[in-house]
Amino acid sequence: MPNKKDIIIKGVAASPGIAIGKVFLLENDDICLIRKEIPENARKDEKKRLNDAIEKTKAELKITHDKINNVLGKNYAQIADVHLLILEDPTIRKDVDKLIDDGVNVEYAIFKIIDKIVRSFETIEDDYFRERKLDIQDVGKKIIGNLLGKQRKTLANSNEDSIVVAHNLTPSDTVTIKEKLVKGFATDIGGKTSHTAIVAQGLAIPAVAGLKVISSQVEADDIIIVDGNKGEVILNPSPETLVKYKKEYNVQFAIRKKLEKLKDLPAETIDNHKVLIFANIDNPDEVQTVLDSGATGIGLYRTEFMYFNRNTMPSEEEHFEKYSKVTEAMSPYPTIIRTIDLGGDKLTKMGLLNMEREANPFLGLRAIRLCLKYPDIFINQLRGILKASAYGKIRLMYPMISTLTELHEANKILEKVKQDLKKENIKFDEEMDVGSMIEVPSAAMIIDAIAKEVDFVSIGTNDLIQYTLAVDRVNENVASLYDPLHPTILRFIKHIIDESHKAGIGVGMCGEMASDPYYAPILLGFGLDEFSVASAQIPKIKRVIRSISFKNVQEVAEEILKCGDRDSISKIISTIQIQ
Repeated sequence: MPNKKDIIIKGVAASPGIAIGKVFLLENDDICLIRKEIPENARKDEKKRLNDAIEKTKAELKITHDKINNVLGKNYAQIADVHLLILEDPTIRKDVDKLIDDGVNVEYAIFKIIDKIVRSFETIEDDYFRERKLDIQDVGKKIIGNLLGKQRKTLANSNEDSIVVAHNLTPSDTVTIKEKLVKGFATDIGGKTSHTAIVAQGLAIPAVAGLKVISSQVEADDIIIVDGNKGEVILNPSPETLVKYKKEYNVQFAIRKKLEKLKDLPAETIDNHKVLIFANIDNPDEVQTVLDSGATGIGLYRTEFMYFNRNTMPSEEEHFEKYSKVTEAMSPYPTIIRTIDLGGDKLTKMGLLNMEREANPFLGLRAIRLCLKYPDIFINQLRGILKASAYGKIRLMYPMISTLTELHEANKILEKVKQDLKKENIKFDEEMDVGSMIEVPSAAMIIDAIAKEVDFVSIGTNDLIQYTLAVDRVNENVASLYDPLHPTILRFIKHIIDESHKAGIGVGMCGEMASDPYYAPILLGFGLDEFSVASAQIPKIKRVIRSISFKNVQEVAEEILKCGDRDSISKIISTIQIQ
């Protein structure tokens, strides 16, 4: 490493927090492969080598599955299951066999087929699905490594003072990180939706990904700082920088300990105004984390993960099993289940629908539109939700409602499902609340009409901001224009809350804006009834709410609504009195 101090490298904030320690370098395991001509009489042996390598890789993946299951639970163990599915993909095997039959050595054949698949993933717009190329690459490397008898360096010698630096990390690596209690990690590739990042978030380990060449810029035992909040690492930190970050780490640690004491206290302002703080989840295994965080309900259960990494639709029984598990564990608190919020292009990738790729899937056949066009998908999920409602307090929520007609059609299907269940003598909550996401400008404009026909609404700020400001929030060229404090957005939010309250229904918010403590006072001043946020953010939001006056933030909110630009709004926010 050069002698220059404080070398700052920016990447992607994969998991929040600060970690300071010594580099444990997991060197890149790329293998240089040469194409060899295999004579016809040796090709059978080449296929046997492939079979043996696949079986060995399969055994290793099953061990990884069990380790992840023991450390993180069943849901995270599905990451290893994805690798097994890739390993057993008959199309990949068929293509590799064909190249061997053409006289190509097995290592090179696997490399070529995996490379072809990975290149096809580069054109996918969705971050989550594009990140799956890393899983395919990882499986290919495992097979080739076993063919060559090459053992990958492991994290067995890392320790609790280590910062793991690597080109990429496999799911089994991240489990070892948990077992070894390492402080954090930094990788060349990957993003916030990579499997490695998802596991890091589950383990609450600070991590930065997408650093491009970090693994070639460090040496073992170098001192490194990982700032998972800003998405950057600092190499060769100066004594002054080390002191600064150690202080920041100690402050964050003290704040975290202080926040833990708020768990069982109500979300109540100093002048006794109460609101609800719920949690967002993706799967049943997060319920205990929700309960430990002090949430009094689930404000958004995203059901999309049930449709990922599979070749068949989730069955009614699977829906019922997942939802009943959550609602039973959360009882007597409510669980708001959002029906499938995916685009048809995602289901096509899983071989479930024969639909051409859409030029702009965010404005295409997705969410409630998809369910109304393919009601069988919708009915299957509704039956599972209704059956699970007999086990606790479930509230149903439709995504991406943009017209009253869509709401009417969705409710018509729901009513038909209810009648069918009655005929089958299947119990369900006949008074189950039904609500709508408000995340499309057209829905925000007609909220007075929508609010009269639902039991509650939840503002999805991620899409509301994106659609209103015409900004793709993951496009780095325009990301700076994505602004929750844009006057139009704030006026939309206030309008939604006021019209909903006139109709006598409550309003929640489940977008990222609700999870940011900076916006909490304004949302409270607008009259928001329920914050639904990531579990880790609950104590932070609760601390802000318990430190302000409702009367004060109401007055500030009124002043903000008169502003026409962000700078004026920011200045007014800075006047809020936090005790």
